[in-house]
Amino acid sequence: MGAEKVHALKSVTLDIQKNEYVALMGPSGSGKSTLMNLLGCLDTPTAGEYVLNNENVSTLDDGELAEVRNKEIGFVFQTFNLLPRLSSLENVALPLVYAGVSKTDRLDKAEDTLTKVGLGDRVEHKPNELSGGQRQRVAIARALVNDPAIILADEPTGNLDTKTSIEIMEIFEKLHEAGNTIIVVTHEPDIAAHAHRIIRLRDGLIEKDEKNENIISAFDASHRYLSGEHVVD
Repeated sequence: MGAEKVHALKSVTLDIQKNEYVALMGPSGSGKSTLMNLLGCLDTPTAGEYVLNNENVSTLDDGELAEVRNKEIGFVFQTFNLLPRLSSLENVALPLVYAGVSKTDRLDKAEDTLTKVGLGDRVEHKPNELSGGQRQRVAIARALVNDPAIILADEPTGNLDTKTSIEIMEIFEKLHEAGNTIIVVTHEPDIAAHAHRIIRLRDGLIEKDEKNENIISAFDASHRYLSGEHVVD
């Protein structure tokens, strides 16, 4: 910013193991978006290293990073980021196009993945023909279709009502149980409460990194929602 250097992250050291379910939390300006961009290979660090699946990705160029992103990381965004003219099936199959998978194989894989998130009957529907929750399910299926090492979700329930948010978190729970590594970036305590580990950032530093001893399952959250209780006080 002019002559002033802003250190978004300062000497952050972090290890995330395969099949962990982690929430990254922090107020605006804490560095969580920068950390998310680094973990997602959207940015490279100005110092230090990022090792993903035993590969130092800190030194890769843009083309190599794009290849890593497509193969290793499944992104789920708050705004869904679906292409409006494509069907659910075509949106989910898109990463497989870049991976060089044949049309028949990618459509088969995309349909199978949509079925896994409960949208096997919506494969031909375009985004404007789906509810917000269904669009997020399509986005999750697209993130899964390449069998990535990490599912990286940025405020995945930010545009959804409470009931639909609980349903989306139930999908993440099932993905975690199936062996996926989940990293959720959120400022909402009730969403972070589903994760097994919560990392809190402040002023570019890790303020707290702790195991979540009070994991809220989607079933518990749904029960509290239906009974009119708050998910988190």
